[in-house]
Amino acid sequence: TTTIKYAISEPADVTIVIYNIKGEKVKTLVRERKEPSYYQTIWNGKDDTGKTVSSGVYFYQTKIGDYNSYNKMLLMK
Repeated sequence: TTTIKYAISEPADVTIVIYNIKGEKVKTLVRERKEPSYYQTIWNGKDDTGKTVSSGVYFYQTKIGDYNSYNKMLLMK
């Protein structure tokens, strides 16, 4: 599993999506409005259909209001 931590300073719409190395969407972890606080979400290594994905490099996109970032992670089993 992988834990993604983030903080919000004002109410905002939050979206966190996992993509594979080809840029294909694998899993939507968060898509909701959040209040100011510290949060964490856990990815269990499964895609949106519940299938376990293979080891490799994945990217996650974090959108918090107008803020948008991409980060890389390595999933190893």
